[in-house]
Amino acid sequence: MAFKKSSNNKLSQAALIKHILKRCSSLGRKQQQHYDDVPKGHFVVYVGENRSRYVIPISFLSRPEFQTLLHQAEEEFGFNHDMGLIIPCEEQTFESLTSLLRF
Repeated sequence: MAFKKSSNNKLSQAALIKHILKRCSSLGRKQQQHYDDVPKGHFVVYVGENRSRYVIPISFLSRPEFQTLLHQAEEEFGFNHDMGLIIPCEEQTFESLTSLLRF
């Protein structure tokens, strides 16, 4: 069953993505030594219990599969902390998802 996305929903998703990008870029300025290896067009997330660090393309932010993870991250951790964006899922699950999103 398909649902029609309302323009308000698209606006809130756009606002969420803008907030995440702003947050990620401000963290990079505060802790530049930890982000020197992040290529342009990418950002850092931390995944799993061990908070493993992953560098992923910004283009993932627009994918519905990744947006589901972002909503879970917001509910569980919020976006106001100094560590960066934490994704609440197992590393193996995250790696499987991101390998599918690259195509």
